[in-house]
Amino acid sequence: MTKQSVLAIGLDPTFVDLSVVPQFTPELVRSYLDAQIEGLRTLGYDVESCLIDLGDTAEAVTAAALNARRYDCVVIGAGLREPPERLLLFETILNLVHRLAPDAAICFNTRPADTAAAVQRWVKP
Repeated sequence: MTKQSVLAIGLDPTFVDLSVVPQFTPELVRSYLDAQIEGLRTLGYDVESCLIDLGDTAEAVTAAALNARRYDCVVIGAGLREPPERLLLFETILNLVHRLAPDAAICFNTRPADTAAAVQRWVKP
């Protein structure tokens, strides 16, 4: 049986302004992300991570990941939806997913630690 494939798109933590949450560091956020990816693999998913910048290469990196293979589900991280200044980047990524992975379920996490729950709402391992 083939595993359900998942692409997790999110901001590379080194590009995120964490000053509003001083207890977080890019390394800590990255560890949350990595733990979620590993958790999905443990649950039986075939997962790829796609971390992007704030716009310089975000579209090209996302398109390359989406064109590399077919995905059953694409999860888009909360960091792309907030703050409101990222709306254009979020729309760009969402429209790329819609165009390049039209059969994939699209889901959203609310924080780095609930990515697996977001995926499980839409595709079973």
